[in-house]
Amino acid sequence: MKVLIASDWYAPVVNGVVTSVLNLQRELEAQGHEVRVLTLSSDLHTHEVGNVTYIGAMSAGLIYPGARLRTALASRQVQALIRWKPDVIHTQCEFSTFLLARKISEHTGAPIVHTYHTVYEDYTHYFSPSRAWGRRMVALFTRHIVAQTACVIAPTEKVRAILEKYRVSRPVYVVPTGIDLSRFAAPADPARRQALRHRLGIPAGNFVLTYVGRLAREKNVEELLACLAELDRSDVTLVLVGDGPYRPVLEETVRDLGLTDCVKFVGMVKPAEVADYYRMGDLFVSASTSETQGLTYIEALASGLPALCRKDACLTGVIENGVNGWQFRDGGEFSAHLQEFLDDGTLRASMAAAAAENARRDFSAEGFARHAAQVYAAAIEGEGLCQSA
Repeated sequence: MKVLIASDWYAPVVNGVVTSVLNLQRELEAQGHEVRVLTLSSDLHTHEVGNVTYIGAMSAGLIYPGARLRTALASRQVQALIRWKPDVIHTQCEFSTFLLARKISEHTGAPIVHTYHTVYEDYTHYFSPSRAWGRRMVALFTRHIVAQTACVIAPTEKVRAILEKYRVSRPVYVVPTGIDLSRFAAPADPARRQALRHRLGIPAGNFVLTYVGRLAREKNVEELLACLAELDRSDVTLVLVGDGPYRPVLEETVRDLGLTDCVKFVGMVKPAEVADYYRMGDLFVSASTSETQGLTYIEALASGLPALCRKDACLTGVIENGVNGWQFRDGGEFSAHLQEFLDDGTLRASMAAAAAENARRDFSAEGFARHAAQVYAAAIEGEGLCQSA
């Protein structure tokens, strides 16, 4: 099968969409499919590297941090992809590359399968002063995009429910995004773990709470800081791995709450080093409710790191209370679960084992690509797609 993946985001950018695309591309190729990628360039220059076509683009950071918009017509490159005649086009974003994918679909007859990665109603503060107006615009926009596809892939039941609320006109498949488990399943090197803690200035013997993700308003990191400020312990360090536009606000909050000694801002790290930060920790924490799936949660579990995260529909089947972590509803629950975890070494060990087993069982990249290929085959045949894969 010839598969064209179209995405506004691609390596070396680090985010959930890119992780999903790279894992899908690699596993589809391993399963014998021919894959090409259509994405945006980091500059105005249109070029090709191997099977990846980069279209010249400019920054759209005023709309959303890190975003880019196509500037080049790229007629020659688009015509080359039309001549290649993909069997199916898998779009990952709703903007620049989606428009090019639609043109290629019109000329080849290849159906478009679209993955809905981003719950835009959680990001309305970037483009609308009115949350209610923003949500209405998101629903209209989503219906418009989905109407141009054969079907939609939702990474979780949470996203499917949102799409149903928007009354989209195409069938929705639920296909959890898989990860490359081999990157995270290797046992932690005690010496490397200790060296990393020492480099960050973490006191010997402290428990480490690890957050990995963008430092953005919608990630709700401030709630983690508030919970930490209420915690009656001096042997806990919160490590924030990642960067983003909200970092200055969070740094000020840390100072105001008197948490300077127990919160470490790591900033962006290379993808190859992320697993070391998971393994360095004792517990993964997040207060975000803006995730569609939350690949960092799954990466943490695969690393043997239990998770304590704010309750959210995307975590159904991912975090099982009392087994591989907890979902908390407020600061009181956060503190109670954390105290229980820190005070019971047997519980910590059992949760770590359960976390790794859960990830191995349910979130392999190989299974992800296999399920995606099943959706492709149904779309190509024009079958009546069922509501889940």
